[in-house]
Amino acid sequence: MITQASRCAPQASCDTECATDSCCETDFAFTPEQCDELAKLAKALAHPARVRILTQIMAYDGCVCGDLVEASGLAQSTVSQHIAVLKEAGLVCGEAEGAKRCYCIVPNALRSLRVLVSQL
Repeated sequence: MITQASRCAPQASCDTECATDSCCETDFAFTPEQCDELAKLAKALAHPARVRILTQIMAYDGCVCGDLVEASGLAQSTVSQHIAVLKEAGLVCGEAEGAKRCYCIVPNALRSLRVLVSQL
């Protein structure tokens, strides 16, 4: 069982009393499913290259059917691996159109991420 501490959690060498009563108030209202979802999304965004790729896709109105390799400056295999992680987390979806791959943002996944992070 998690209980509220009477002092803020120490950070590095800091062990000071709370300046206000509200600084230690934490609502641990996440369900196990929400914890799993937040962890999955956070893990997918834990690499700067994936954040860069995601923001490149987000910059387009619709799907990106161009070459993310050129835009990212990364090797094709590296981009493919990062896209696979983003797809596994549900942040992007992709389809083949001829020789090209087209990737789109999954809006519900981004909304979920925003909501979960705002509740931290």
